[in-house]
Amino acid sequence: MKLSILDQSPISSNQKAQHALIESMKLAQLGDVLGYTRYWIAEHHDLPGLACSAPEVMLGYIGAQTNRIRIGAGAVLLPHYKPYKVAEVYNMLETLFPNRIDIGIGRSPGGSAEATNALNDNFLQKVYQMPELVEELLHFFHQDFPSDHQFSKISASPIPETTPQPWMLGTSEKSAILAAQNGLAYAFGQFMSEQDGTSIIESYRKSFQPKIQNQPPQVLVTVPVICAETKEKAEEIALSTLIWQLFIDKGKTQTIPSIEVAKKYKLSEKENEQLSHLKKKMIIGNPKEVQEALHQLQAKYKVDEFMILTITHSPEERANSYKLIAQEVLS
Repeated sequence: MKLSILDQSPISSNQKAQHALIESMKLAQLGDVLGYTRYWIAEHHDLPGLACSAPEVMLGYIGAQTNRIRIGAGAVLLPHYKPYKVAEVYNMLETLFPNRIDIGIGRSPGGSAEATNALNDNFLQKVYQMPELVEELLHFFHQDFPSDHQFSKISASPIPETTPQPWMLGTSEKSAILAAQNGLAYAFGQFMSEQDGTSIIESYRKSFQPKIQNQPPQVLVTVPVICAETKEKAEEIALSTLIWQLFIDKGKTQTIPSIEVAKKYKLSEKENEQLSHLKKKMIIGNPKEVQEALHQLQAKYKVDEFMILTITHSPEERANSYKLIAQEVLS
């Protein structure tokens, strides 16, 4: 089983954004040492609890301070951007860090309606054009526009010797089919989806159209995990992110609360139900319990790679969670 890291660069209540971003770099370094396959950092806009609005900036910073681990965006929110500029940025990163760059492609706005309007005058129109945007981006990466295309004479320079690996990120059959039609690897965000992941992934595999000979479909599943030495400690640590998620659902976006603050929060009956629902999407436990849960998901989804999202108030507890999982699963 392969393990990877998804980092949303969370800002805790006792941190500034700068500290959160530095901790993201440290997490990538830790993953590099522990044997994680890839590290992706997410793109969000105007969300007080999340620090990274520009993954491409962080990837240059992180790439220079890691050695082996693949690094990428999870995701580039393509409707906000011109494919040509995206191709230039990720070709630049691939030139600097050969055979290490992934580009996860997503279609969500990544923030509030107001932030979306500030970024993009016609976001919904661009979402409808997503298939065309993906196709154009891939042509820039592979330099294979038809000779009569308006962009056939330009390059997304610098042109690296190796190509960034594109992934399609999604939570629905629509994104899975788009990935399959373009011969892309697919990352299924289990933690964000209310749909049947097994059928979505199966649709991807059945619809997959290889772009090179013998190219197999490639899938990973993203799941939230919090691991500690004991189940009880993991449950306590997880409370911060669960209460934070309840705040977000209520429109009270803010930084990650401490465990002490989370414990003092009085849950309503409805919030208790919401919390139970959120926990069902997570893996919370000691190393052996986490390993067992991942193997169960592996059997369910028939995948060999899981991308782990861990949000805690304490950076040390987040790092320890990834360490414990690696020791149990990757050793």
